[in-house]
Amino acid sequence: MDMSITLSQLSKTYGEGSTAVHALRSVDLEISQGQFTVILGPSGSGKTTLLNIVGSIDDATSGSVKVEGHDLGALNTDERVRFRRSTVGLVFQFFNLLPSLTATENVELVANLTMQDGTARAREVLEQVGLGDRMDHFPAQLSGGEQQRVAVARALVKQPPILLCDEPTGELDFETGRMILALLRRLNEESNQTVLLVTHNAAIGAMADRVVQLRSGEIASDESREWPVRAEELMW
Repeated sequence: MDMSITLSQLSKTYGEGSTAVHALRSVDLEISQGQFTVILGPSGSGKTTLLNIVGSIDDATSGSVKVEGHDLGALNTDERVRFRRSTVGLVFQFFNLLPSLTATENVELVANLTMQDGTARAREVLEQVGLGDRMDHFPAQLSGGEQQRVAVARALVKQPPILLCDEPTGELDFETGRMILALLRRLNEESNQTVLLVTHNAAIGAMADRVVQLRSGEIASDESREWPVRAEELMW
């Protein structure tokens, strides 16, 4: 199963006429399976829009996104839901955990969508992200880094071949941010997951296999790295 991502002449425009905002402009990009790619750019460069279209959360105005050879724009509503459930895991800047549920229950909500014994799988993946002793705690009882690890576990619980991360360290301090990045890199290497990570922090690009810079909705540069640094060695 080839989980490469192909963007062809991808454009996204919000609004019409003189007030139209061109978030993406004819972007061509191919991301190989198992590649850890960082999308860099300032606010307004189109990086989150790109991520949302790849995740089938938003639609392109023109052009196409193909995953495993399937054109996402041609999917109907039910097919989009199945795609998001089976193929992509999403990690956001804001953890979006339900405060009235424990760590296990937050992850279990997603697990139950795709498997029968969601509780066992939720606890397994929380162990995987280093929260074996915190899985019965509520979000308010967890640090920011622990909450983000719950969010990562929630994205991983259905074992998605593609992981999409939107500023996953944006709400974290430096040390905790590096820890989350190291976790994402380890999971990428162990499971051959395709990781697409959006950030405005240029230093994070040093740990990636590939760094794509967006500017005003267009690719400004595209650089592969033969020897990425370890996430634990990043400085910013």
